[in-house]
Amino acid sequence: MAATPENKVKQMVRGVLDEFSEDIQIGQFHVKTLYQFWPVPSGFGASSLDCIVCYYGLALYIETKAPKKRPTPRQDLTIAEIVGSGGMTMVIDSKEGCDLLRQWLNLVKAQHANYRVPETPDRGGAG
Repeated sequence: MAATPENKVKQMVRGVLDEFSEDIQIGQFHVKTLYQFWPVPSGFGASSLDCIVCYYGLALYIETKAPKKRPTPRQDLTIAEIVGSGGMTMVIDSKEGCDLLRQWLNLVKAQHANYRVPETPDRGGAG
C-alpha cells in the first residue's frame, strides 16, 4: 500500500480496530470478536464506504480521508443512505478521529461486558 496521506489514516484506523479484535473460537472456526471488511472498489455495482465494522452486533461504516479532506458527493449519498437506514457512520481524517473511534469501541465493549459468544454459529435463514 502506497504511503499516501489517506493510506496513513487507513493504517491508523486498522490499528485501532485491531486493538479491539480478540481471538475466539466458534465451533470449528477461529475468528475475531471484531469483524472488519475493507471493500475494494471495482466500478461495478453499488459503492460503499472504506470499511464496514461489526462489533458486538453493532454495525459501523467508516470513510477514511486524507487530513482536511471531505467525502465526495457520492460518498455523502452513501453516508445518508446508511444513516437513513439506522446505521452509524464515521468520517476519519486524523488521529483525533481515531481517538473518537477508540472511545466508541470502548463504550460498546463496556455496554456488552456480559455478552457471551455462542458455541456454534447460527446459520440463519430458513430451516
